[in-house]
Amino acid sequence: MQQPHTQKTFWFIVIGAAFWGINPLFRLLLLETMTSLQIVFIEHIILAFIAVPLIWTYRSDLAHLSLVDIGALLFISWGGSAIATLLFTQGLTYAATHGMGQINSVLLLQKLQPIFAIVLARFVLKESWPKHFGYLVPIALVGTYLLTFGFSLPISGFGEVFQLGSLFAIGAAALWGGSTVMGRLLLRKCRYETVTALRFLLALPLLSVLVLTSPDAWNEPASAAALVFISINLLASALLPGLVSMLLYYRGLQAIKASVATIAELSFPMAGLLVSWVTMEETVTFPQALGFALIWVVLYQISKQQDAKEVLPPLKKRAASA
Repeated sequence: MQQPHTQKTFWFIVIGAAFWGINPLFRLLLLETMTSLQIVFIEHIILAFIAVPLIWTYRSDLAHLSLVDIGALLFISWGGSAIATLLFTQGLTYAATHGMGQINSVLLLQKLQPIFAIVLARFVLKESWPKHFGYLVPIALVGTYLLTFGFSLPISGFGEVFQLGSLFAIGAAALWGGSTVMGRLLLRKCRYETVTALRFLLALPLLSVLVLTSPDAWNEPASAAALVFISINLLASALLPGLVSMLLYYRGLQAIKASVATIAELSFPMAGLLVSWVTMEETVTFPQALGFALIWVVLYQISKQQDAKEVLPPLKKRAASA
């Protein structure tokens, strides 16, 4: 009876992750006048004005948090929101000085994120896999590869894989994959609004330290007109790929296993491809179209398998059993 509901919540994650794909529309414009760290910091300040009232409204959730839960919160807010992004950016920066092959190895190793999430979900959350999951995941990963590299080999030898940039990429993939698992863990005791608000709010102290200690972390707009343009873009970036996407994501994660959610997140590169095609007039190649189709088929097949047993019970029952 509840199966259609669980199918619908699966698509909450798909839509939420797809919002991340529109982030370059704002980032590319903002990076012309601001640093990446500056953008992320200001976005979190904007989101704090929404996060604080949410936390106050649902403050009763905080009474049930253990030290493990607080550690999970720090993992998703510091690791998933801040450190992983910085690691991936640093990996690309390092690789850019050593040739295209090493850049491709960073992009390739970042695709390990679903593997980390699936393995951690099995051990941390004791999740079982849906039917046919064992072959659907490789198909989805092949689709992601085709979206990024097409039919070409991105590296010419293992020497391009074993480099410092690759370690940064693996670290970022592990943190992003682990954040999915920790989010599901927290949703056993908290509402999705609380998890979303705490993710943004707890990242602010770390980001503040990084801004204060990083050289050249802050740029000033050239004019009042530029300030207005930047402010509008920052607000839109914070609310759409930021707040709305994460509310949808955690809303869906209440009823979806973390191992399944990490596959639903592959809508992110699909949306990125569509954004590049529509707004930047980039040509979509046959391999990219094939990769898009493979991911879509996998998402559809997994959505049909969602079981009502995966839905977390009402919050009062979750707190009572904690």
